[in-house]
Amino acid sequence: MITPAPAAIDAFGRRFRYLRLSVTEICNFRCTYCLPNGYVKSGSRSFLSPDEAGRLIAAFSELGLSKVRLTGGEPSVRKDLTEIFARAASQPQITKVAMTTNGWNLARKVDDWSAAGLTHLNVSIDALQREAFAAITGHDRLEAVLAGLKRAEACQLKAIKINAVLLRDGLDSDFSEWTDFVRDRDVAVRFIELMRTGDNKAFFEAQHVRGDVLRDWLLDRGWAPRARGIDDGPAIEFTHPDHRGRIGLIAPYAPGFCDGCNRLRVTALGGLRLCLFGQGARDLRPYLRSDDQIDALKAEILDALIAKPVAHQLHSGKTGRTLNLAQTGG
Repeated sequence: MITPAPAAIDAFGRRFRYLRLSVTEICNFRCTYCLPNGYVKSGSRSFLSPDEAGRLIAAFSELGLSKVRLTGGEPSVRKDLTEIFARAASQPQITKVAMTTNGWNLARKVDDWSAAGLTHLNVSIDALQREAFAAITGHDRLEAVLAGLKRAEACQLKAIKINAVLLRDGLDSDFSEWTDFVRDRDVAVRFIELMRTGDNKAFFEAQHVRGDVLRDWLLDRGWAPRARGIDDGPAIEFTHPDHRGRIGLIAPYAPGFCDGCNRLRVTALGGLRLCLFGQGARDLRPYLRSDDQIDALKAEILDALIAKPVAHQLHSGKTGRTLNLAQTGG
């Protein structure tokens, strides 16, 4: 009789199927809500190698995780990113290999990434107007990012999504520009409610808007929520019969947001973060030096899950160790 492999389950019965792996803390944009002054080195830049990332993904896949997303910072600042995609895709249990990117290098590299195993893509586009995009990101590159998005669509990836942070400054008009954008495109635009981090208190207080603003606007116009998949992220997506694409909402301040948590995070230095806004990280890097440490690595992950908290404490203003979202990948 074959003993089934242990699954990644925490003390509250939540099953984890989705790994968010940061491959760098470096980002080349200066987004107002994350790194308004640009990236500043604060510690080691000895980020996980492709070999280490491959071993890490192998261990998580053997614990029942089937989806891995490479995040940053900006993942595409790494010259060996294509190799990391190939390592992830080589794991037979991994069925979705995803990335979140600011899109600056998308047009030039997405064909290579797709050939290496990339299946799902998220592109951060916080505005569809050139001036507004430049004001938010610090770079006048909207046309280049949209060209990259078009190239990605030609690669016939399994899914393409666009991320936009919900900001008060963007509410001078409604969301019609975005719903027009997805009318004939098979993409999802997901608005992310601005989250408080360790270094954005003043910006958060000035710009935070509850996700209800978007939800109510969509419902009033005939959009309807659809069911989430077992390895989907936290977004609630809305569909409309007159639109090919979808509009999504990630609302971390909504009641019960953490109840269905299905994802784990590992930093670019190999720290297992049980919550994006938690205090500690379990160092997994000592177990990534050779292939014969996979079993010990899996045991360390399962042991760490016992301490995963039931929910974040953002409502109390507690942001944990997250100074900015580039630090862990959001």
